[in-house]
Amino acid sequence: MGLLPLEFSDCYLDSPAFRDRMKAHEAELEKTNRFIKELNKDGKNLITATKNLSVAQRKFAQSLGEFKFEYIGDAKTDDEKCIDESLHEFASFLKNLEEQREIMLFNITETLLKPLEKFRKEQLGAAKEERKKYEKDTEKYYSAVEKVLSMSAKKKDQQLLEADNQVEVMRLHFHEESLEYVCKLQEIQEKKKFDCVEPMLAFFQAVFTFYHQGYELAQDFSHYKTKLQINIQNTRNRFDGTRSEVEELMKKIKQNPEAHKWNSPLSIEGYLYVQEKRPPPFGSSWVKKYCIYLKEQKIFNMVSFDHRSGGKTGEPESFILKSCTKKTGDSIDRRFCLELEVADRPGLIITVQALSEDDRKQWMQAMGGKEPVCKLGRTYSKREGIEAHLDEIGLSLLKNCIGAVESRGITDQGLYRVVGVSSRVMKLVGLLMDEKTYREVDLSSSDEWDIKTVTSALKQYLRSLPEPLMTYKLFKAFIVPAKCDSPESRVNAIHYLVYKLPEKNLEMLGMIIKHLANVSANCKQNLMTVANLGVVFGPTLMRPEEETVAAIMDLKFQNIVVEILIENHEKIFGSAPDGSPTKSVALSSSEPSAPPRLSKRQNSHQNRPLAVYNPSVEFQAADCPNPVKDETLMGSTGSVSSQSSTATTSSTSGSPPEDTKNHFTTNGGDLVDWASISHPSAVPQINASSLTTPTASSPAATFSPEGTNNDKPGDSVTYRKAKAVFSCEAEHDSELSFPVGAIFEDVTSSKEPGWLDGTLDGKRGLIPKNYVEFL
Repeated sequence: MGLLPLEFSDCYLDSPAFRDRMKAHEAELEKTNRFIKELNKDGKNLITATKNLSVAQRKFAQSLGEFKFEYIGDAKTDDEKCIDESLHEFASFLKNLEEQREIMLFNITETLLKPLEKFRKEQLGAAKEERKKYEKDTEKYYSAVEKVLSMSAKKKDQQLLEADNQVEVMRLHFHEESLEYVCKLQEIQEKKKFDCVEPMLAFFQAVFTFYHQGYELAQDFSHYKTKLQINIQNTRNRFDGTRSEVEELMKKIKQNPEAHKWNSPLSIEGYLYVQEKRPPPFGSSWVKKYCIYLKEQKIFNMVSFDHRSGGKTGEPESFILKSCTKKTGDSIDRRFCLELEVADRPGLIITVQALSEDDRKQWMQAMGGKEPVCKLGRTYSKREGIEAHLDEIGLSLLKNCIGAVESRGITDQGLYRVVGVSSRVMKLVGLLMDEKTYREVDLSSSDEWDIKTVTSALKQYLRSLPEPLMTYKLFKAFIVPAKCDSPESRVNAIHYLVYKLPEKNLEMLGMIIKHLANVSANCKQNLMTVANLGVVFGPTLMRPEEETVAAIMDLKFQNIVVEILIENHEKIFGSAPDGSPTKSVALSSSEPSAPPRLSKRQNSHQNRPLAVYNPSVEFQAADCPNPVKDETLMGSTGSVSSQSSTATTSSTSGSPPEDTKNHFTTNGGDLVDWASISHPSAVPQINASSLTTPTASSPAATFSPEGTNNDKPGDSVTYRKAKAVFSCEAEHDSELSFPVGAIFEDVTSSKEPGWLDGTLDGKRGLIPKNYVEFL
């Protein structure tokens, strides 16, 4: 698991978990800073210490081999994997050169040291200064909040109003600084992937020319260099797209922060000041605590957290709420106070202070207070501009634009990447979508409209649709296979998902992808490779319904989905996947074959059949990180986030782990860490009725009939009957041979990962898991 994204909305919540994630980003940048310093030192040794050249080379190679780039999100693209592995490749090249003790590397200063030092000073140095400024603003803001909250309610209204206004100004400034700092952190995390590797690439190219066998080594390096340059360029292109999306999201949040605050129907969370009474004559003190209230269970959890002591967290506390009462200024000399009556500790009353009157109203509403409040909700802004639809006019627009591009502009450089003049684009779109004029416009035979205007009009139409062509509903499902390691699994999964699109969406998508395949076939002239088209059409054909930093980080996987569609368009749009009732889309393709199966007698990390997308069961890709269930098949209205914290279950002794002080459990046995409870993207989406207070035991773990990726070797779980969807010939006495349509009885999970145990015609044996569907 890489670094978790820093959500802009969390800047307003400023939870302990958010601070922990921020610390991880800061630590990663500090690690990169140390790495660059060390690398600079080693480079100078290569210049000044030629007698110790071999030693310096080994140290330099070691530094490269030990460093590893961290990434944001739950998976890496193929390009990022190559970039991540590039340092190990460079180290390997250096080891091969160790015996060639000749003087070299005269230009190392210009090609390696200066660019890295420039990156360290300009980027990492800027981040360090931003960090100091952010910490200073944090101290200033929370000190001001505490000072205002401690003011007596008996002071004059004018004094209280002035104090509140001053705190509000500081709050706005603090949140703006927080947004800028979070944006800067994540930008540098992404930029370092290419700003650090490119100088190394140039350095290695220069090194080989000085060696006796330089020509042969350079020939070997040339292929890898070209591939890595493509990887870097692809990563940079995706970064440019991601950065613009992040900046746009940050701008929206700045303009309307209330609309982007997370609001859950199941819980409320935030900071409260809790009154802690002490024995006379010490009176009482007010301690800031981060509190979470689970509405249906009436469970109130709180933990102390001090921003000024390095984010030190205290012992978590939990109780069941009986009632909540608003406290007035007559009964206590503080504003915004509430009295909480504890149900499981009779007679115990806890007094808490909210951060403002609006904050108190929200807590009262969540905890059943009598004062009615309006619930803040999330709103989504509609796209402005032309109202587009998947109708005859839209289909005509696509055909008209595609025909023009393929007849007179297929070889134009930068096709679809070079944009037209906005006013002319909108004018053309208006003509093509007007019921009175759309039949009269023939772009193929007229030179009135240049190609960049035509391509921009096509993209504008797709972006103006009420929802993207590949639908919000299937967005997460399309992203999952793009994160798989197995190319065949990717294609099979996306092939199946494409045919779950509505008929009109499928027809238009097939038309567009076939056209893009023709464009990429002319990439030598137009320079639009499949990767470049993926960058352009990834955000156009698919996008998430909710804009978050985590979703923007998946933009690179949207591009990969489009690349897969283009590279495999004949198979995907030529015929429906096996088991799907949908017709093909005007292309031909061969029949799908059975998925490849690895022998269980191979080593442990290869003894599982290659996961494929079976159209009759949910997608369980063995090589995919964090697979999600197909919502349309399983009838689910939500899915587990890719950043979910690990849930553990007890299935043997019934005893909880020794250290449960920082956790609470669910009725299903899920153990949830306090540090993960700050945002819905960081916790499992658990049914509200399953949450309880910490218990002394948890029920044994159970598995669904379909099985999950949590199955472990040795778990014996009874399934329902299963049916063979592919035929199979046994390779060992312990395996079963079977034809298509065979029915298996008493199917259970096997000790062999990726295999099942089942009975067929009275004989029991092993069955490849991805060769069957459960009945």
